Amino acid sequence: MRVVIAEDSAILRDGLAGLLTDRGHHVVAAVGDGDALRAAAAEHRPDVCVVDIRMPPSFTDEGLRAAIAMRHEQPDIGVLVFSQYVETRYAAELLAGSARGVGYLLKDRVADVRDFMDALTRVADGGTALDPEVVSQLLGASRRDGPGRLTPREREVLERMAEGRSNAGIAAELVVSGGAVEKHVASIFAKLGLPPGESDNRRVLAVLRYLGG
Repeated sequence: MRVVIAEDSAILRDGLAGLLTDRGHHVVAAVGDGDALRAAAAEHRPDVCVVDIRMPPSFTDEGLRAAIAMRHEQPDIGVLVFSQYVETRYAAELLAGSARGVGYLLKDRVADVRDFMDALTRVADGGTALDPEVVSQLLGASRRDGPGRLTPREREVLERMAEGRSNAGIAAELVVSGGAVEKHVASIFAKLGLPPGESDNRRVLAVLRYLGG
């Protein structure tokens, strides 16, 4: 896996690079600001970029805005946002831009290196990897914009779909039958206008459609 790291903290940037290299991956660039991220992505065409949100010069949302711009330019490159903060406005825009290869993890909530590596691999392969807290805040913002489309249980199912869980995993967590989850998923697809055959990745599209309001 070819990776670009965009992180303003030199210590964390070097630590991530070492972690990935030790596990057999190729860190093609490790940069400290958004402009350098876009340049590195254009030059190296990585499989995935690991991006912090708050980067120079203002340390607000430069990293996330650079990731959005990069995805417009190169939509096939995966983006794993790795931050201490949830930025709902630009995160929803990033997710709505494409159904392929987007993740958002919170630094303080990643307790196991394997979880981080699993998420990075999933994003590089075109899947999603969203921290439950990120999903909760994003869906909360979306409900304020368009309440009532999904039932509370359907929103619970959708949140877990966004986290990348299978129907069996959702059923186990919510303590319901697999058949019940299948019915909720079918209802979600119908309410969000995703008929059978529209896409092989309707689970991701359902999340993006809902977040897009």
